[in-house]
Amino acid sequence: MKKIVTILGARPQFVKAAVLSRVISEFDTIEEVIVHTGQHYDNNMSTVFFEEMKIPVPKYNLNINGLNHGAMTGQMLIKIEDVLMFEKPDAVVVYGDTNSTLAGALAAQKLGIKVVHVEAGLRSYNMSMPEEVNRILTDRISSLLLCPTETAMHNLTKEGFDDLDIKVVKSGDIMKDAVEFYGDLSKEKATVLEKHNLEPNEFVLATIHRQENTDDLKALKGIFEGLTAIHQNKQVVMPLHPRTKAVLEKNKLEYPITFIDPVGYFDMLSLLKNCLIVVTDSGGLQKEAFFNKKACMIAREETEWVELVNHGFAVLVGSESIKMKEAYKQLLDTQHDFSVSLYGKNVGLEIYKQLVQLLS
Repeated sequence: MKKIVTILGARPQFVKAAVLSRVISEFDTIEEVIVHTGQHYDNNMSTVFFEEMKIPVPKYNLNINGLNHGAMTGQMLIKIEDVLMFEKPDAVVVYGDTNSTLAGALAAQKLGIKVVHVEAGLRSYNMSMPEEVNRILTDRISSLLLCPTETAMHNLTKEGFDDLDIKVVKSGDIMKDAVEFYGDLSKEKATVLEKHNLEPNEFVLATIHRQENTDDLKALKGIFEGLTAIHQNKQVVMPLHPRTKAVLEKNKLEYPITFIDPVGYFDMLSLLKNCLIVVTDSGGLQKEAFFNKKACMIAREETEWVELVNHGFAVLVGSESIKMKEAYKQLLDTQHDFSVSLYGKNVGLEIYKQLVQLLS
């Protein structure tokens, strides 16, 4: 039996990886060992989290967090290398663009172990983003690149990957499978609507947490001024990220929107299913909005998920309150055809097939 080691560091990565883990468990061809670097420390990731989410518990928890980018990546590289030398896998699977992703890919490559990158080929073309650096370097040292979209495939072609000894495949977006699977579970487990007396289609869901927004006070004020204007028309509900909360409190900034505590994945899916529109600077939430048939305002200057913008499902508004108000009206006045297939189907099974081919 072939063995893979899966490197994960953040809660969204566990949600995505669980899709492939479930497919692997249906066959008797691959043994999977899961490593949690601990990059994003999360009190919600308890035993209950893994049980409720039907996610395999990691064999290793490296507990590396709270460090600067260089120190964090270096510590991960050292500890992941130790795990790989002991486990001796045939391949290492990494997801997305975190420091854990890059550290896992580097450790594997230096030991001559094949690297599989899920969510390959995404580009923001903003090199000031640590995530952009992580994804570019990870793609270049991988053996198999699993691209979620045609845009991602095109990005790699432009960068010369057609001439490299790296297999590039359009697999579709594994998050689509995850949203479909957990969407059914959320109906049973979510309590957020009742807790906060929220009615379907009577609120706007907002999340703001990116460093480029929270560290730029002018940008943050612009975003919240836009949200305040929208709130006058429709209640804005924001699960408040700790980083954003700290900046607001430090600068004594108060805004008349509905702040709630951070929520778990089931509650977030429930908010997505029942909101009117989404406002976010999160990459993953842009797609999850689409999967839940919701239009989205993106509080960034660029997005990796350009097909959402190109098809009119999302609008880039940056941190300008005027753009936010205009986009809100535009999205409300537009009928969207969410039946368009942008991200594939049965993605977990497709990735599993590609993995088996690589290992055979």
